[in-house]
Amino acid sequence: MEIFRGRRLWIEQRRVLLPNGLEREKIIVHPSNAVAILPIEENRCKLIRQYRYAIDAYILEAPAGALEKGEDPLAAAGRELIEETGFTARTIEPRGFIITTPGYTDEKIYLFEAHGLIPSHEFGKDEDEVIEVVTVATDDLPGMIRDGIITDAKTICLICRCFGC
Repeated sequence: MEIFRGRRLWIEQRRVLLPNGLEREKIIVHPSNAVAILPIEENRCKLIRQYRYAIDAYILEAPAGALEKGEDPLAAAGRELIEETGFTARTIEPRGFIITTPGYTDEKIYLFEAHGLIPSHEFGKDEDEVIEVVTVATDDLPGMIRDGIITDAKTICLICRCFGC
């Protein structure tokens, strides 16, 4: 049974048969899948400092965004990179994907690493995004994760995929 349907997600309640034979009522959130990109130039990368209203705080994270219906993840990565940082990239390489919180959602975030950054004239974040681009030394990333400066899960996973953990 559908509980809610919005522009970017829908929520359903359904009866599921578990592998152990039990049946249970479950709530499942179905958001749009998304992309996250780590733009790297030599020994520096670009992150964004973005206000997130759900936690009423600014966080440091990789540029990211939802896939449009039917959109290829690589194309979305290029689009989001421009929208959120003002840069395009000569190369964008896939780094796999993550399942964000499988206890209640089927959301998948595709991860990408971008190199050869070129300023774009198409820069234009969404009007409801409060974003500042921040350049960080790649050598500082592990410490920023360890010290709780970077707490965003997709960003932590992306850094691990690009540099190892």
